[in-house]
Amino acid sequence: MSRPLRIQYPNAWYHVMNRGRRGEIVFVEGKDYLEFINLLKEASDMWRVRIGAYCLMPNHYHLLIQTPDANLSRCMRHINGVYTQRFNRYHNCDGQLFRGRYKSILVDGDSYLLELLRYIHRNPLRMGVVKELGSYRWSSHKGFLSSSKKWSWLHKDYFLSMFSRDKARRRRADLTP
Repeated sequence: MSRPLRIQYPNAWYHVMNRGRRGEIVFVEGKDYLEFINLLKEASDMWRVRIGAYCLMPNHYHLLIQTPDANLSRCMRHINGVYTQRFNRYHNCDGQLFRGRYKSILVDGDSYLLELLRYIHRNPLRMGVVKELGSYRWSSHKGFLSSSKKWSWLHKDYFLSMFSRDKARRRRADLTP
């Protein structure tokens, strides 16, 4: 039986996630997390996608992605495939890293986008990894609070504008419920 086709159209937002096969760890050390984040940056340029948010947990990830060119499948095949190759090379192993094809949920409506943004950023709190949201290194939460140019690749202005029309007040907006 063939897989169902994914719904793809220009400028759609998706909640994308994947887990390690059999619940295994996919980010062993800091270098792995950094490699995946760098791959997200590369993919945003290469595939012209907008990364709205991310959270990388030891055995899974969550992404919020917009696809102006309706190319989610190609972009995610690249991200998962290249990360798996680099992970395997670095950790001297082979074979499948993720449990299979990524899961994607088409996001409909701005209010759901904001809830999803909170959900993604609060994942380390829910999993009991940290007690304070700002102390988790491997999510885009700090990027939303920062005006540093190193976060310019992150597509955050759209979300921040939902909190306030005033740019100075956007960063102070409460991103948590």
